Amino acid sequence: MIQKTASLALAGETVTQFSPIIYMLGFGLLASVPVLFLSKLVSPRRRYNPVKFLPMECGQMPSGEGRSHFMMQYYSYILMFVVFDVMSIFLYAWGASLFSISRSATLPIIGFLAIMFSAMAYALYLSGRKGIW
Repeated sequence: MIQKTASLALAGETVTQFSPIIYMLGFGLLASVPVLFLSKLVSPRRRYNPVKFLPMECGQMPSGEGRSHFMMQYYSYILMFVVFDVMSIFLYAWGASLFSISRSATLPIIGFLAIMFSAMAYALYLSGRKGIW
Protein backbone atom coordinates (compact mmCIF):
# COMPACT_ATOMS: atom_id res chain seq x y z
CA MET A 1 0.00 0.00 0.00
CA ILE A 2 2.85 2.38 0.78
CA GLN A 3 4.63 1.64 -2.51
CA LYS A 4 1.46 2.36 -4.50
CA THR A 5 1.18 5.79 -2.91
CA ALA A 6 4.82 6.55 -3.68
CA SER A 7 4.39 5.64 -7.36
CA LEU A 8 1.30 7.83 -7.65
CA ALA A 9 3.14 10.75 -6.07
CA LEU A 10 6.01 10.25 -8.47
CA ALA A 11 3.64 10.27 -11.44
CA GLY A 12 2.07 13.51 -10.18
CA GLU A 13 5.47 15.13 -9.90
CA THR A 14 6.20 14.28 -13.52
CA VAL A 15 3.01 15.95 -14.70
CA THR A 16 3.78 19.11 -12.75
CA GLN A 17 7.29 19.18 -14.19
CA PHE A 18 5.91 19.16 -17.75
CA SER A 19 3.11 21.66 -17.13
CA PRO A 20 5.14 24.68 -18.42
CA ILE A 21 5.70 22.82 -21.70
CA ILE A 22 1.99 22.02 -21.98
CA TYR A 23 1.13 25.67 -21.25
CA MET A 24 3.62 26.81 -23.91
CA LEU A 25 2.10 24.43 -26.46
CA GLY A 26 -1.39 25.67 -25.66
CA PHE A 27 -0.30 29.30 -25.93
CA GLY A 28 1.38 28.59 -29.26
CA LEU A 29 -1.78 27.04 -30.65
CA LEU A 30 -4.02 29.79 -29.26
CA ALA A 31 -1.77 32.50 -30.70
CA SER A 32 -1.09 30.96 -34.11
CA VAL A 33 -4.58 29.85 -35.20
CA PRO A 34 -6.17 33.34 -35.05
CA VAL A 35 -3.16 34.92 -36.78
CA LEU A 36 -3.38 32.40 -39.63
CA PHE A 37 -7.10 33.06 -39.99
CA LEU A 38 -6.55 36.83 -39.89
CA SER A 39 -3.85 36.70 -42.57
CA LYS A 40 -6.16 34.67 -44.82
CA LEU A 41 -8.92 37.20 -44.23
CA VAL A 42 -6.79 40.30 -44.93
CA SER A 43 -4.66 38.97 -47.81
CA PRO A 44 -5.54 40.13 -51.34
CA ARG A 45 -7.45 37.74 -53.55
CA ARG A 46 -5.55 36.13 -56.40
CA ARG A 47 -6.11 37.46 -59.84
CA TYR A 48 -4.55 35.84 -62.87
CA ASN A 49 -1.57 37.84 -64.09
CA PRO A 50 0.57 35.97 -66.66
CA VAL A 51 3.62 38.18 -66.03
CA LYS A 52 3.85 36.94 -62.45
CA PHE A 53 4.27 33.35 -63.62
CA LEU A 54 7.25 34.08 -65.89
CA PRO A 55 10.71 33.14 -64.60
CA MET A 56 12.56 36.30 -63.57
CA GLU A 57 16.02 37.05 -62.25
CA CYS A 58 16.09 40.38 -60.41
CA GLY A 59 13.26 41.68 -62.56
CA GLN A 60 15.00 40.75 -65.83
CA MET A 61 14.31 37.91 -68.23
CA PRO A 62 16.78 35.07 -67.58
CA SER A 63 19.54 34.43 -70.08
CA GLY A 64 21.77 31.39 -70.50
CA GLU A 65 21.60 27.91 -69.04
CA GLY A 66 19.43 27.52 -65.97
CA ARG A 67 21.37 24.61 -64.53
CA SER A 68 25.05 24.54 -63.76
CA HIS A 69 27.45 21.79 -62.74
CA PHE A 70 28.57 21.88 -59.12
CA MET A 71 32.01 20.65 -58.17
CA MET A 72 31.91 17.61 -55.92
CA GLN A 73 35.33 18.41 -54.52
CA TYR A 74 34.11 18.86 -50.95
CA TYR A 75 31.70 15.91 -50.87
CA SER A 76 33.98 13.81 -48.69
CA TYR A 77 34.49 16.68 -46.25
CA ILE A 78 30.74 17.09 -45.91
CA LEU A 79 30.25 13.37 -45.37
CA MET A 80 33.00 13.28 -42.76
CA PHE A 81 31.49 16.26 -40.93
CA VAL A 82 28.08 14.61 -40.76
CA VAL A 83 29.56 11.35 -39.49
CA PHE A 84 31.63 13.02 -36.79
CA ASP A 85 28.82 15.38 -35.81
CA VAL A 86 26.35 12.56 -35.21
CA MET A 87 29.01 10.49 -33.48
CA SER A 88 29.96 13.30 -31.12
CA ILE A 89 26.35 13.89 -30.07
CA PHE A 90 25.83 10.29 -29.06
CA LEU A 91 29.29 9.86 -27.57
CA TYR A 92 28.80 12.91 -25.36
CA ALA A 93 25.58 11.48 -23.91
CA TRP A 94 27.23 8.07 -23.47
CA GLY A 95 30.31 9.56 -21.84
CA ALA A 96 28.26 11.62 -19.41
CA SER A 97 26.55 8.49 -18.09
CA LEU A 98 29.49 6.07 -18.48
CA PHE A 99 30.00 5.36 -14.77
CA SER A 100 26.30 4.95 -13.98
CA ILE A 101 25.50 2.31 -16.63
CA SER A 102 26.34 -1.37 -16.59
CA ARG A 103 29.17 -2.95 -18.56
CA SER A 104 26.69 -4.72 -20.85
CA ALA A 105 25.47 -1.33 -22.04
CA THR A 106 28.81 -0.71 -23.73
CA LEU A 107 28.13 -3.33 -26.40
CA PRO A 108 25.53 -1.22 -28.26
CA ILE A 109 27.85 1.79 -28.27
CA ILE A 110 30.64 -0.37 -29.68
CA GLY A 111 28.25 -1.42 -32.47
CA PHE A 112 27.36 2.22 -33.03
CA LEU A 113 31.03 3.17 -33.25
CA ALA A 114 31.61 0.34 -35.71
CA ILE A 115 28.85 1.66 -37.97
CA MET A 116 30.13 5.22 -37.74
CA PHE A 117 33.74 4.29 -38.42
CA SER A 118 32.68 2.14 -41.36
CA ALA A 119 30.88 5.18 -42.79
CA MET A 120 34.03 7.21 -42.25
CA ALA A 121 36.12 4.53 -43.97
CA TYR A 122 33.70 4.53 -46.90
CA ALA A 123 34.03 8.31 -47.20
CA LEU A 124 37.80 7.99 -47.21
CA TYR A 125 37.53 5.27 -49.85
CA LEU A 126 35.36 7.50 -52.04
CA SER A 127 37.74 10.42 -51.64
CA GLY A 128 40.64 8.21 -52.73
CA ARG A 129 38.76 6.97 -55.78
CA LYS A 130 37.81 10.44 -56.93
CA GLY A 131 41.27 11.88 -56.31
CA ILE A 132 39.88 14.52 -53.96
CA TRP A 133 42.46 14.17 -51.18
